[in-house]
Amino acid sequence: MQDWNPQLYRQFEAERTRPALELIARIESTDPRQVTDLGCGPGNSTEGLFERFPQAVVTGIDSSESMLDNARRRLPSCRFSREDISGWQPAVAQDIVYANASLQWVPDHQTLFPRLFSMVAAGGSLAVQMPDNRQEPSHREMRRVADEGPWRDQIGEAARVRVKTLSAVEYYDLLTPHAERVDIWRTTYFHVMPSAQAIVEWVRATGLRPFLEPLTDEQRPEFLKKYLHGIEGAYPPRVDGSVLLAFPRLFIVARKSR
Repeated sequence: MQDWNPQLYRQFEAERTRPALELIARIESTDPRQVTDLGCGPGNSTEGLFERFPQAVVTGIDSSESMLDNARRRLPSCRFSREDISGWQPAVAQDIVYANASLQWVPDHQTLFPRLFSMVAAGGSLAVQMPDNRQEPSHREMRRVADEGPWRDQIGEAARVRVKTLSAVEYYDLLTPHAERVDIWRTTYFHVMPSAQAIVEWVRATGLRPFLEPLTDEQRPEFLKKYLHGIEGAYPPRVDGSVLLAFPRLFIVARKSR
């Protein structure tokens, strides 16, 4: 895939950062020394970790150089490295391994989650937040437009690049044998958006990327037009003219015994 677009991603930064901060608030570690943000993006979640744990060495990793450039400018006191989460191996055990809206892009969660938890130091935590919105209209419409259009073969399996996540109980069963405690919950945010077009702009930075990238420059506007039409039907205006984007997210904080 092409590199991520930090400017497009940050268009709704306040909405994207809210769950990141709520996840940080549920981490019980009081004096961590080593903290890593997996899939740090432009540094909005890393900034929350740095402010909560100023005494720690905070490192952000991401596969996107453009995202890392933004993060470095934003947080010169933190460390940043271009790495893939699937191959990440820290030099020392981490007091906090944190992943906000990134692990849904990494395959094989049956293996991934125990592996990440094994990199947590005694008394530390693995903290994860992932979108749980594959069955929301915003994502159902992506798949429908892809399947019904002339670009079906072009998009192909690229439309399934976001991996199939597990259920809450499956994550609990994966982590509980290795953890002192597993805190797991689901929150649905209702983001007040000015229009259906704003929802399209939101998902263009993330979920729509694997649908749009296989298309030609001529095809993308037509795909977006058909997608917008579906979104307008799925998210009608409310009494004040705004639309509400329901966005479920799954949260997990697993703490390792000392």
